[in-house]
Amino acid sequence: MDNASRRDKGMLYRTDDELMKQQAKARRLTQKLNTMDRSDFKGIMETVKELLGKTEGAFINPPFYCDYGFNIEIGKHFFCNYNCTILDVARVRIGDNCLFAPNVSLYTAGHPIHPAMRNTYYEYGREINIGNNVWIGGNTVVCPGVTIGDNCVIGAGSVVTRDIPAWSVAAGNPCRVLREITDDDMNYYFGKLQPDDEAAQDIRSIIEKENDQEKFPFRNK
Repeated sequence: MDNASRRDKGMLYRTDDELMKQQAKARRLTQKLNTMDRSDFKGIMETVKELLGKTEGAFINPPFYCDYGFNIEIGKHFFCNYNCTILDVARVRIGDNCLFAPNVSLYTAGHPIHPAMRNTYYEYGREINIGNNVWIGGNTVVCPGVTIGDNCVIGAGSVVTRDIPAWSVAAGNPCRVLREITDDDMNYYFGKLQPDDEAAQDIRSIIEKENDQEKFPFRNK
């Protein structure tokens, strides 16, 4: 079995010439993305689509780094802020309406624990799955094999080593669930600060206009 097949099956593999060719293509495209005029928003979106392939309206603020690009699947309306790194040795799936703050890192790549085994240059990958409507705070690291459920908020500076259930606010190192998200959170935007009347009216009209439970889910508690 060749190393690309071993990698894609989640088996131990070694990086060879074929995998280096795949990485070289991604590096050319990330170099293009990372040196573009930062005000060329349309060009940035087109380059992101060329790099990742399976996207719909994704915007990534350069700089951005990845190993392959084609192993990253992104849903609708994705926004990623500056200096994101995704090591996509294994598949990375990101749902609709997700937000990444600056310096978010997703690592699917892993290496053996024992140094003698690690020094053989065998490595492996484990998928990362992120649901719909997830906001990941700045300087967060998501480790191999993690799933983050729909509608979660991950606090800044977190190291996510285990799965996070849907509708959770989670934070810390290691990242832990702090509380559930409920419809009461619709009344506030930061701490106990409430939207002003103008913003509140606009928010209600947008939600009523969309009337899409996938985009604007509710959870009565």
